Amino acid sequence: MSKGVNRQVLEIHDTGSDYFEKAMFFVRPEYSAVNEKKLVSKATELVASEQGIPTTRAVKRKNGLLLFAKLTAAAGVGAAVTALIK
Repeated sequence: MSKGVNRQVLEIHDTGSDYFEKAMFFVRPEYSAVNEKKLVSKATELVASEQGIPTTRAVKRKNGLLLFAKLTAAAGVGAAVTALIK
């Protein structure tokens, strides 16, 4: 929370994302004198790069199942090697 501080805020309404309808950018004070077109261009570029889009549950579940399969395979290989040594 910032009280009594005047900040430049840039709002992008068309994010092109299914998740977000708009994005807000708070411009650092040292860049507040930069041309507005350049700021809008940079903000739009950042939104389009999809760096902030959350992963879905399906992707997380798939990664979790893959990790479980790898760990199970590693345990199986370890058990087989142990059985061969004895």
